[in-house]
Amino acid sequence: LTRIGAKFMFVAGMFVSGCVTILFGMLDKVPSGPMFIGLCFLVRAMDAAGFAAAMTASFSILAKAFPNNIATVLGSLEIFTGLGLVLGPPVGGFLYQSFGYKVPFITLGCVVLVLVPVNMCILPKYDSLPSKDSFWKLILLPKVLLLCLTIFSLSACLGFLDPTMSLFILKKFKLPAGYVGLVFLSLALSYSLSSPLLGLLSDKLPYLRKWLLVSGGLMTAVCFFMLGPAPVLHIDGQLWMFVLVLVLVGFSIGMSAIPVFPEVLHCAYESGFEEGLGLLGLVSGLFNAMWSLGAFAGPTLGGFLNEKLGFEWASAILGGWALLSGLAAGIFYITEATRR
Repeated sequence: LTRIGAKFMFVAGMFVSGCVTILFGMLDKVPSGPMFIGLCFLVRAMDAAGFAAAMTASFSILAKAFPNNIATVLGSLEIFTGLGLVLGPPVGGFLYQSFGYKVPFITLGCVVLVLVPVNMCILPKYDSLPSKDSFWKLILLPKVLLLCLTIFSLSACLGFLDPTMSLFILKKFKLPAGYVGLVFLSLALSYSLSSPLLGLLSDKLPYLRKWLLVSGGLMTAVCFFMLGPAPVLHIDGQLWMFVLVLVLVGFSIGMSAIPVFPEVLHCAYESGFEEGLGLLGLVSGLFNAMWSLGAFAGPTLGGFLNEKLGFEWASAILGGWALLSGLAAGIFYITEATRR
């Protein structure tokens, strides 16, 4: 990032992602079988590289532009993450039903490509020197390792819901397929609406960040235990209770996820890392790497557990990761405060 520039990396990442999205719309012309599967993996991998470049650069640019309000800005932008999660499935479904397979991908890819010249004109260009600090020096800091566990567990919990929750809702509550998206809406809206407030709180009262992390992890664990609910509770799940728990999941994940970036940055400064775009690139790259790792592990392990044990036990086990990260962070911060 420091060698090619954050702005160039962001714009290039968007360009690659836009082109690959359009390319994905052409895959229906490929013969079915191993060739189709292989090309799907290849195109998705290219899309992931473009996405990683754009996201890593965007976090760095934001932290550089708003050094004193990082959590507030990131929290505010999560409104649009939530908006994308809310609008993506219904708009994509409408385009697919109305115009077929190609149109959703081509439309989205063209929108991303149109934004490339817009960002070339609007975004500032930041000059920076390559950082002398290494990625491994950052990730091996004990507190940063702990925060990586927090990011991973939250992402895994969210990722677990993608392949399993809709099947559970259809089976458990006998809802029509069209109403399943409305249930997902409760989580997305809760997360996107609470994120700016949590970001503002993190910036205005930085000493609360650590306790937001701990409380968010523990609250997420309780919510996932109640999502089924877990069979050991002997509670008959109701639709209203399921929706309420999803609202609390969105809020609790925001409590832990929003303060993580400024907390990792603060830890790096305390450990003697040089301020600048180089460090911001390391931190944003680490954050996105851990989030993506959780987004892979959650659906993979969660899907397996869901198949073998059912959604109730699978959600409780995934919630155990959040419980582990919350307890570990709590013990670490209490020990740190006692030592000081």
